[in-house]
Amino acid sequence: MSEPATRIRVVLFDLDGTLADTAPDLANALNHTLRGHGREPLPLEAIRPHVSHGGIALIRFGFGIGADHPQFEIYRRDLLDFYLANIARETRLFDGMERVLDTLEGEGIAWGVVTNKPAWLTDPLMRALGLDRRAACIVSGDTLRYSKPRPEPILHGCALAGASPGECLYVGDAERDIEAGRRAGTATLVALFGYLGEGDEPARWGGDGLLNHPAELLDWLGL
Repeated sequence: MSEPATRIRVVLFDLDGTLADTAPDLANALNHTLRGHGREPLPLEAIRPHVSHGGIALIRFGFGIGADHPQFEIYRRDLLDFYLANIARETRLFDGMERVLDTLEGEGIAWGVVTNKPAWLTDPLMRALGLDRRAACIVSGDTLRYSKPRPEPILHGCALAGASPGECLYVGDAERDIEAGRRAGTATLVALFGYLGEGDEPARWGGDGLLNHPAELLDWLGL
Protein backbone atom coordinates (compact mmCIF):
# COMPACT_ATOMS: atom_id res chain seq x y z
CA MET A 1 0.00 0.00 0.00
CA SER A 2 1.61 3.24 -1.16
CA GLU A 3 1.98 6.14 1.27
CA PRO A 4 1.03 9.76 0.51
CA ALA A 5 3.64 11.73 -1.42
CA THR A 6 2.51 15.00 0.19
CA ARG A 7 1.00 15.73 3.58
CA ILE A 8 -2.72 15.05 3.65
CA ARG A 9 -4.64 18.00 5.08
CA VAL A 10 -8.18 16.72 4.47
CA VAL A 11 -9.72 13.24 4.54
CA LEU A 12 -13.05 12.85 2.75
CA PHE A 13 -15.25 9.82 3.36
CA ASP A 14 -18.08 8.18 1.53
CA LEU A 15 -20.97 7.81 3.99
CA ASP A 16 -22.77 4.48 3.59
CA GLY A 17 -20.37 1.58 3.93
CA THR A 18 -17.32 3.70 4.73
CA LEU A 19 -17.95 6.16 7.54
CA ALA A 20 -21.11 4.56 8.92
CA ASP A 21 -22.67 1.12 8.87
CA THR A 22 -26.12 2.08 7.59
CA ALA A 23 -26.99 -1.41 6.32
CA PRO A 24 -29.18 -2.47 9.27
CA ASP A 25 -31.53 0.50 8.92
CA LEU A 26 -31.67 0.30 5.13
CA ALA A 27 -32.28 -3.45 5.32
CA ASN A 28 -35.10 -2.83 7.79
CA ALA A 29 -36.59 -0.30 5.37
CA LEU A 30 -36.42 -2.76 2.48
CA ASN A 31 -37.94 -5.57 4.54
CA HIS A 32 -40.71 -3.26 5.77
CA THR A 33 -41.50 -2.47 2.13
CA LEU A 34 -41.36 -6.12 1.09
CA ARG A 35 -43.73 -7.17 3.88
CA GLY A 36 -46.06 -4.28 3.09
CA HIS A 37 -46.44 -5.57 -0.45
CA GLY A 38 -46.84 -9.25 0.39
CA ARG A 39 -43.22 -10.35 -0.02
CA GLU A 40 -40.97 -12.28 2.33
CA PRO A 41 -38.22 -10.33 4.12
CA LEU A 42 -34.58 -10.94 3.23
CA PRO A 43 -31.58 -11.53 5.51
CA LEU A 44 -29.29 -8.61 6.27
CA GLU A 45 -26.23 -10.28 4.77
CA ALA A 46 -28.02 -10.70 1.45
CA ILE A 47 -29.02 -7.03 1.41
CA ARG A 48 -25.71 -5.58 2.64
CA PRO A 49 -23.78 -5.63 -0.70
CA HIS A 50 -26.52 -3.53 -2.33
CA VAL A 51 -26.70 -0.77 0.29
CA SER A 52 -24.01 1.50 -1.18
CA HIS A 53 -25.96 1.73 -4.42
CA GLY A 54 -29.04 3.39 -2.92
CA GLY A 55 -32.78 2.90 -2.88
CA ILE A 56 -33.09 2.08 -6.56
CA ALA A 57 -30.64 -0.80 -6.23
CA LEU A 58 -32.39 -2.06 -3.10
CA ILE A 59 -35.78 -2.17 -4.82
CA ARG A 60 -34.29 -3.87 -7.86
CA PHE A 61 -32.70 -6.50 -5.64
CA GLY A 62 -35.56 -6.98 -3.20
CA PHE A 63 -38.41 -7.13 -5.70
CA GLY A 64 -36.46 -8.43 -8.69
CA ILE A 65 -37.85 -5.72 -10.97
CA GLY A 66 -36.46 -2.90 -13.08
CA ALA A 67 -37.12 0.81 -12.87
CA ASP A 68 -39.66 0.52 -15.70
CA HIS A 69 -42.00 -1.60 -13.55
CA PRO A 70 -45.28 0.30 -12.90
CA GLN A 71 -44.99 -0.19 -9.12
CA PHE A 72 -41.27 0.59 -8.89
CA GLU A 73 -41.61 4.21 -7.78
CA ILE A 74 -44.29 3.31 -5.23
CA TYR A 75 -41.99 0.70 -3.68
CA ARG A 76 -39.04 3.10 -3.70
CA ARG A 77 -41.03 5.86 -2.03
CA ASP A 78 -42.32 3.47 0.64
CA LEU A 79 -38.76 2.36 1.36
CA LEU A 80 -37.39 5.90 1.59
CA ASP A 81 -40.27 7.18 3.72
CA PHE A 82 -39.75 4.40 6.25
CA TYR A 83 -35.99 4.87 6.17
CA LEU A 84 -36.22 8.60 6.83
CA ALA A 85 -38.50 8.00 9.81
CA ASN A 86 -36.07 5.41 11.22
CA ILE A 87 -32.80 6.71 9.84
CA ALA A 88 -30.51 6.03 12.79
CA ARG A 89 -32.19 3.30 14.82
CA GLU A 90 -29.31 0.86 14.30
CA THR A 91 -26.81 2.86 12.25
CA ARG A 92 -23.42 3.30 13.91
CA LEU A 93 -19.95 4.39 12.90
CA PHE A 94 -17.86 1.41 11.87
CA ASP A 95 -15.81 -0.07 14.69
CA GLY A 96 -12.70 2.06 15.12
CA MET A 97 -13.99 5.00 13.07
CA GLU A 98 -14.62 7.25 16.08
CA ARG A 99 -10.97 6.85 17.05
CA VAL A 100 -9.98 7.71 13.48
CA LEU A 101 -12.03 10.93 13.55
CA ASP A 102 -10.73 11.89 16.99
CA THR A 103 -7.14 11.33 15.86
CA LEU A 104 -7.59 13.33 12.67
CA GLU A 105 -9.08 16.22 14.61
CA GLY A 106 -6.30 16.03 17.18
CA GLU A 107 -3.70 16.20 14.43
CA GLY A 108 -5.36 19.18 12.78
CA ILE A 109 -6.50 17.17 9.76
CA ALA A 110 -9.97 18.17 8.63
CA TRP A 111 -12.45 15.54 7.50
CA GLY A 112 -15.69 15.60 5.58
CA VAL A 113 -18.26 13.55 3.71
CA VAL A 114 -18.88 13.23 -0.02
CA THR A 115 -21.81 10.90 -0.70
CA ASN A 116 -24.33 10.16 -3.42
CA LYS A 117 -27.05 10.05 -0.76
CA PRO A 118 -29.46 12.99 -1.26
CA ALA A 119 -29.22 15.84 1.23
CA TRP A 120 -32.69 15.20 2.66
CA LEU A 121 -31.32 11.88 3.94
CA THR A 122 -27.67 12.82 4.48
CA ASP A 123 -28.33 15.82 6.71
CA PRO A 124 -30.64 14.15 9.26
CA LEU A 125 -28.35 11.13 9.42
CA MET A 126 -25.27 13.26 10.09
CA ARG A 127 -27.20 15.13 12.80
CA ALA A 128 -28.39 11.90 14.39
CA LEU A 129 -24.81 10.61 14.50
CA GLY A 130 -23.60 13.88 16.02
CA LEU A 131 -21.27 14.52 13.10
CA ASP A 132 -22.84 17.47 11.32
CA ARG A 133 -20.90 20.12 13.26
CA ARG A 134 -17.65 18.17 13.24
CA ALA A 135 -17.39 17.70 9.48
CA ALA A 136 -15.49 20.33 7.50
CA CYS A 137 -17.83 19.69 4.58
CA ILE A 138 -20.87 17.62 3.69
CA VAL A 139 -21.45 17.13 -0.03
CA SER A 140 -24.54 15.12 -0.93
CA GLY A 141 -25.59 13.50 -4.18
CA ASP A 142 -27.79 16.45 -5.10
CA THR A 143 -25.53 19.26 -3.85
CA LEU A 144 -24.23 19.73 -7.38
CA ARG A 145 -25.51 18.89 -10.82
CA TYR A 146 -23.29 15.80 -10.92
CA SER A 147 -22.63 12.97 -8.48
CA LYS A 148 -19.92 10.32 -8.29
CA PRO A 149 -18.24 8.87 -10.34
CA ARG A 150 -17.93 12.40 -11.68
CA PRO A 151 -15.12 14.26 -9.87
CA GLU A 152 -17.05 17.48 -9.20
CA PRO A 153 -18.44 16.50 -5.76
CA ILE A 154 -14.99 15.59 -4.46
CA LEU A 155 -13.47 18.75 -5.91
CA HIS A 156 -16.24 20.71 -4.19
CA GLY A 157 -15.51 18.96 -0.91
CA CYS A 158 -11.81 19.79 -1.19
CA ALA A 159 -12.63 23.44 -1.84
CA LEU A 160 -15.06 23.66 1.08
CA ALA A 161 -12.45 22.13 3.38
CA GLY A 162 -9.82 24.58 2.14
CA ALA A 163 -7.37 22.21 0.48
CA SER A 164 -6.17 21.36 -3.00
CA PRO A 165 -7.02 17.90 -4.37
CA GLY A 166 -3.40 16.87 -3.98
CA GLU A 167 -3.70 17.52 -0.24
CA CYS A 168 -6.84 15.40 0.09
CA LEU A 169 -7.58 11.72 0.52
CA TYR A 170 -10.88 10.11 -0.44
CA VAL A 171 -11.99 6.85 1.17
CA GLY A 172 -14.86 4.80 -0.26
CA ASP A 173 -16.18 1.27 -0.65
CA ALA A 174 -17.41 1.37 -4.27
CA GLU A 175 -15.61 1.53 -7.60
CA ARG A 176 -17.31 4.83 -8.42
CA ASP A 177 -15.73 6.32 -5.28
CA ILE A 178 -12.23 5.45 -6.38
CA GLU A 179 -12.91 6.59 -9.94
CA ALA A 180 -14.24 9.93 -8.70
CA GLY A 181 -11.27 10.47 -6.42
CA ARG A 182 -8.75 9.60 -9.09
CA ARG A 183 -10.44 11.91 -11.60
CA ALA A 184 -10.43 14.68 -9.00
CA GLY A 185 -6.72 14.20 -8.33
CA THR A 186 -6.94 13.04 -4.71
CA ALA A 187 -5.32 10.02 -3.14
CA THR A 188 -7.82 7.17 -2.76
CA LEU A 189 -8.27 4.22 -0.42
CA VAL A 190 -10.79 1.37 -0.67
CA ALA A 191 -12.76 0.51 2.47
CA LEU A 192 -12.86 -3.28 2.28
CA PHE A 193 -14.92 -3.33 5.48
CA GLY A 194 -17.80 -1.72 3.55
CA TYR A 195 -20.46 -3.15 1.26
CA LEU A 196 -18.50 -4.90 -1.46
CA GLY A 197 -20.25 -7.58 -3.48
CA GLU A 198 -18.99 -10.94 -4.70
CA GLY A 199 -18.20 -9.61 -8.16
CA ASP A 200 -16.21 -6.60 -6.97
CA GLU A 201 -12.47 -6.55 -7.60
CA PRO A 202 -11.18 -3.62 -5.53
CA ALA A 203 -7.54 -4.41 -6.25
CA ARG A 204 -8.27 -3.49 -9.88
CA TRP A 205 -9.91 -0.14 -9.13
CA GLY A 206 -6.65 1.78 -9.14
CA GLY A 207 -6.76 3.07 -5.58
CA ASP A 208 -3.67 3.89 -3.56
CA GLY A 209 -4.41 1.21 -1.01
CA LEU A 210 -6.90 -1.16 0.61
CA LEU A 211 -8.18 -0.82 4.17
CA ASN A 212 -9.34 -3.92 6.03
CA HIS A 213 -10.21 -1.83 9.10
CA PRO A 214 -10.68 1.90 9.72
CA ALA A 215 -7.61 1.99 12.00
CA GLU A 216 -5.40 1.18 9.01
CA LEU A 217 -6.17 4.66 7.69
CA LEU A 218 -4.14 6.11 10.54
CA ASP A 219 -1.24 3.81 9.68
CA TRP A 220 -1.40 4.94 6.05
CA LEU A 221 -1.27 8.57 7.18
CA GLY A 222 1.60 7.82 9.55
CA LEU A 223 -0.38 8.82 12.64
